[in-house]
Amino acid sequence: MTASPLPTLFVSHGAPLFAVEAGTTGPALTQWGSTLPQDLRGIVIMSPHWMARSPAVMTTAQPTTWHDFGGFPPALYELQYPAPGHPALAQEVIALLGAGGISAQADANRPFDHGTWVPLMHLLPQANVPIVQVALPVGWNARQVYAMGQTLQSLRSQGVLVMGSGSMTHNLAEFFGGEREVAPYVTEFSRWIESKLAAGDLEALLNYRSQAPHAHRAHPTEDHFLPLFFALGAAGADARPEYLSREVMYSMLAMDTFTLQ
Repeated sequence: MTASPLPTLFVSHGAPLFAVEAGTTGPALTQWGSTLPQDLRGIVIMSPHWMARSPAVMTTAQPTTWHDFGGFPPALYELQYPAPGHPALAQEVIALLGAGGISAQADANRPFDHGTWVPLMHLLPQANVPIVQVALPVGWNARQVYAMGQTLQSLRSQGVLVMGSGSMTHNLAEFFGGEREVAPYVTEFSRWIESKLAAGDLEALLNYRSQAPHAHRAHPTEDHFLPLFFALGAAGADARPEYLSREVMYSMLAMDTFTLQ
């Protein structure tokens, strides 16, 4: 048990190259990770690289490191993140989701996708904290994912870090454009989100698709943004952000990373 609830964390995991091209976001994660309690029970994380038809939770005891991408430098495929799973904690997550009216299935074979192991390589390079992944259900909206996070609020007082891994902006059609100057829409979208988080304007955030500037350009599909609502739901309606990074990579990948408490 922790003396006070842990914050939740939202990480923009960028491209797979973030594993070896840390920028300023990687060191910021490492520094913050060093402040976490030594007796951390585990991390419960949602990544957009595990999407399932219905809610699911990893119960794998020793997940493998899945290099779920192609066309990158060979060194990237040599990386391993040998953190253990936590089947007992996974069952707690399933029970809490169920108590909140969300029926979730156990997945005993799920590996770590790169939306999980890449940011965790920076956050906890020792790979000694147990990890449980939660799937992002296909077709769910921000309000539904926020409700998933809400069911897990109690874990924060039990030595568990609840974390969303995604991206503040994620338009991969622009990733290969070769631009290096930060695209103005990236900044405008990111700072609008920050302002609403700081103001605690939950309804604006839940309706970001129609209210935020450039929302559809920043996220042609919602999958990489929805894990923010998982972290926000677990943090609670009164949570406010503490930013670790506002870096932008490749002109269009906002790496915004922040705690919520």
